[in-house]
Amino acid sequence: MCSLALFPPPPPPGDVTAYESNNVLVSARERPPLPLQSQLPALPVLSLPRDALKAPSRPELGSRPAFIHHREALWKRCLGAWRELGLCGVLRELSSAEEEGLRWLKSGSSSVLALCRWLSSLHGSLFPHLSLTSEDMIAAFSQAVDWAGCSIRAFAWHPHTSKFAVALLDDSIRVYNSSSATIPSLKHRLQRNVAALAWKPLCASILAVACQSCVLLWHLDPTSLSTRPSSGCAQVLAHPGHSPVTSLAWAPSGDLLLSASPVDTAMLVWDVSTESCVQLQWFGGGGVTYLAWSPDGSKVLAATPSAVFRVWEAQMWTCERWPTITGRCQTGCWSPDGSRLLFTVLGEAVIYSLSFSEYRGEMQGQVGGSKTASIVADLSETTFETLYGEERVGGEVHSMVWDPTGERLAAIIRGSPDAPGTHTVVALFRTRNSPVFELLPCGFLRGERDAQPQLIAFHPCFDQGALLTVCWSTGTISHIPLFFISAHGPCASPGPGPGLASTSVREQPLFSEL
Repeated sequence: MCSLALFPPPPPPGDVTAYESNNVLVSARERPPLPLQSQLPALPVLSLPRDALKAPSRPELGSRPAFIHHREALWKRCLGAWRELGLCGVLRELSSAEEEGLRWLKSGSSSVLALCRWLSSLHGSLFPHLSLTSEDMIAAFSQAVDWAGCSIRAFAWHPHTSKFAVALLDDSIRVYNSSSATIPSLKHRLQRNVAALAWKPLCASILAVACQSCVLLWHLDPTSLSTRPSSGCAQVLAHPGHSPVTSLAWAPSGDLLLSASPVDTAMLVWDVSTESCVQLQWFGGGGVTYLAWSPDGSKVLAATPSAVFRVWEAQMWTCERWPTITGRCQTGCWSPDGSRLLFTVLGEAVIYSLSFSEYRGEMQGQVGGSKTASIVADLSETTFETLYGEERVGGEVHSMVWDPTGERLAAIIRGSPDAPGTHTVVALFRTRNSPVFELLPCGFLRGERDAQPQLIAFHPCFDQGALLTVCWSTGTISHIPLFFISAHGPCASPGPGPGLASTSVREQPLFSEL
């Protein structure tokens, strides 16, 4: 059983993790020269502090009819309400209409609206997250540790080039490219409360944005020198009752896009070319909070606000459900070949694994997978005695990413709320998926003083090993190269250092397929 006690102690306060070499993380107060510096992409180390960004003002919902009512007909207002709020929005418009001759329609709409609100209150008692505001809901289910308080709300690498997008507190998105000095800034009237970003695979310039009321698709010309693309470059994908959108996932082939909302029990499969979608509906769970498409394109992880998650197969679109005991699935990631799913559960300081390798190649329409989940890492609180004092690390995993080589796993571990002295840290593991699964401790990453990790992501195509990007609470975005020889290359990866052991996989019957 792997535990944090096998890790080397965290770096001293004030030291910043610079890189990994020979399976050891190197930290220093001043950034040391990097090995292979000339071969690294010229990526900017950004600082986007909260003070430099102005949060957008939000108009009150009650003021909208005062400006729209006198300029648009009732049917147009109802159509707009249907697109934004669904049936309840239409009933609200009809019950508040001031046109003559609609007394019976207004009375009936008011009665139906009251019934809908009563039913919604019953539903909300079963799923407490439905009583949250949109912003609180996004903050609760975002992969960012402090979505509401940090200046950086979402981050995404382009799948094929050294280009990345950053969503900021002021609802703008900036795109940085190592081969261009131009920094496009994307703004749109519907681009509010961005929860996730996703670049389209096998495409140079399409970026999907999960917004409060819709999904925006930005079509960006990679050769353009414009720093402010017009809103006409954005394609709007909206569906009644599907908001706020908290997660997106592209098919590896780039032909389909999935979107999820905690208030919608169906996840939507979008055909972007026709702006049409198919609802993958299920009963139970209360919504969909997080999506992860396996790199081989065969399966999709779909987490819910309740103590159950599902894995879909992406050919016939059938699913199997795995219930948990203590809480909802918080995050998950797939091995590069799609044969293994690692996931975590809210309220538990462990990483679980589901294997799908022995079920590959079976008949279509079956998800397969092992019948029980295995615990592969115990991240319970551990105290390190160091020269600079005691430091406590451990708790539940908030987000987790696996690099494209399948040899490095990074996880943001949140401090336990019952132990105020624990810190939020990034733990780095060395991994091996075949012939047997191994999870080996590597070390902890530290940023500048008082900086807490918010988001993590791996560069999709780094030749010298892996490149981990960390977004910090101070607004800094740092890129940490992890130098190693991949086992998929001509030479095997160096073995573990002294005192490190591989993970033993213990069957855990808390999870079972139903």
